[in-house]
Amino acid sequence: MLKNPEDRRARRSRRLLKESLLSLMGQKAFSEISVRDVAEGADMNRGTFYLHYSGTAELLQSVEEELLEELQALIDAHIQETMAGGTVRPVMEPVLDFAVAHRDTLAVLFAGSVTADFIQALQELMRRNGAALVENWFHPVDQGQTDYFLSFLTWGFIGLLKEWFVQDMTLPREELIAAAQRLADGSAESLFSKG
Repeated sequence: MLKNPEDRRARRSRRLLKESLLSLMGQKAFSEISVRDVAEGADMNRGTFYLHYSGTAELLQSVEEELLEELQALIDAHIQETMAGGTVRPVMEPVLDFAVAHRDTLAVLFAGSVTADFIQALQELMRRNGAALVENWFHPVDQGQTDYFLSFLTWGFIGLLKEWFVQDMTLPREELIAAAQRLADGSAESLFSKG
């Protein structure tokens, strides 16, 4: 590893390697992608690759972790407003903007079977943050019902996002947010009474 990992050249190299990997993942299975492929796609040699990552699995993990960290920071910035407002809109709008800005990356990660861990981690991140909202808004008594509700909503939101991408985001963002809010409200009403 480099002594100063935040060096401008090191950041640029890591960015180019990530872009190369994602481009290759859009063309072939992850298991068919070699370090040489990634390095050549980034116009680097394998030695430069190994200065940053031990292999393609670590590189993919770095891509996934970076996205999840950015998403958590975004949620953290809007969660209090969301709790106070009683609606998912304050957090969902910037999350959708984030998804649109990272659409190509997310589309590759959603499509790959090797990225099941990423999708599971994304669901867990949403579930963890959603649990605080459910507790704040509904004060549930039955933890089992809360767990089912959160699983339903988080997997449902991931499905909505994937479908939105498949349909080339033709549904306006506002309509997608409104649909997600109606689905959340409808399922919450059947399980919880507002506190």
